[in-house]
Amino acid sequence: MTKRIIHKFGGSCLREPGDIEKIAEVIQGNHQAILVVSALWGTTDRLYRAAKDPRYASRLVQDLSKQHLRFAPGLDSSKNAHLFSMVLHTLKDTLRLLAQDPNDQSALNNLLASGERLSALVVAHRLQEYGFDAYPLGAEDIGITLDGNYQANHVDLQASSTKLDRETLHGTPVITGWFGEGQNKDIAILSRGGSDHSATAIANLIEADRVILWKDVPGIFRLNPRWGIRSETIPYLDYLEAIELSLMDTPVLHPSTIEPLIEPNIQLEVRHLHHSGAEQKTIVGPRLPEDQLKAVGCLPNVISLGFSHHHVDSHQRQLVKILGELAQNEVHWWGLESRLGDSRLIVSQHDMHRAASIFDRFDIEADHHYHLGLLSLIGCRESDMAEINSLFDSTEYELTWLNQTSSAARVAIDGEDLSEALQMLHSFIQQRIQAKVQQI
Repeated sequence: MTKRIIHKFGGSCLREPGDIEKIAEVIQGNHQAILVVSALWGTTDRLYRAAKDPRYASRLVQDLSKQHLRFAPGLDSSKNAHLFSMVLHTLKDTLRLLAQDPNDQSALNNLLASGERLSALVVAHRLQEYGFDAYPLGAEDIGITLDGNYQANHVDLQASSTKLDRETLHGTPVITGWFGEGQNKDIAILSRGGSDHSATAIANLIEADRVILWKDVPGIFRLNPRWGIRSETIPYLDYLEAIELSLMDTPVLHPSTIEPLIEPNIQLEVRHLHHSGAEQKTIVGPRLPEDQLKAVGCLPNVISLGFSHHHVDSHQRQLVKILGELAQNEVHWWGLESRLGDSRLIVSQHDMHRAASIFDRFDIEADHHYHLGLLSLIGCRESDMAEINSLFDSTEYELTWLNQTSSAARVAIDGEDLSEALQMLHSFIQQRIQAKVQQI
């Protein structure tokens, strides 16, 4: 049976016309390639700008037409020319509707979706020239349904499974990512970066063998490059480790990307489009027997909110209500300590005022403690925690361990220089990995 592999190409892989030649190269092989594409690099930002600035919108359609024809010469006279023309007409119509009513969410979503529609047309047209049986597909046209109206967090796998027209997925389909049909039958958009989730959701629905996210990086790094510390990519993460790292720090994975892969045990790869033959890549899959400390996720500038009640039962009831209000107001908490009438919650500094207002509603005066950062040590075990405590014993830094799961341990850190602390941890991880390699 022919293997089916989902290849996801984001905007960073669609910067120049030559990128599509590379796409044709990497999807070759003895498998059915199913592509999910984002808009060409920078297109979505231009569409957002046009929605807010009518003066900019006046020349947008012509500019986008020229840009996409530069990537795919002859598209406007091909067998898909009518689809190309239709998308451009939709662009004009939605811009006119938004000029009349800037709050028209349906028009805005149709405007934004045109970026992916144009990209799918361009990629399919070029792949046809390379001999592929490629054709564009709109996600909503094949039954991809999202779990909201206009804005959504996830693909509704149950509804999509019922509606999905699997017979359309022959040859080399090029499917639009990021959007689908909302519960009200209108176009709904996922959050930014949601095209990766589109790809893994489609993998779940068609029982694909593998998903490859093609990026402009060679995998997921042990430490986010934004800290200015050179680190290697992580060869393997299990599903829960990948989710934890995506929540805490990494810009490579969207938090919802992994979830559709867990139950069917579908493997994910993160690879660099222009270094596809290199050994460097990150694989995400089921948990392996051998575990080790792999990476550090870091959320800078967090605050712990402490509160207590002399009656333990009353305190527990308070805590349940507070957690419910935080969830309802979309205030994410990152750590919780609770014992015998005393609790302490960790929230991001930018969520501080919203969290404090919730405490005020319950007439609770919480004490505040600012932390330098919250660290998530991926793959950390109890033995690692003891060694890390020893590492920081003779320094100015203070560690407060919050919680440990099978995938990671979270710890609040206090001190002066977060980059220095991260460098210490990174060096510690590298030494552990090198020692293990030498043992082998």
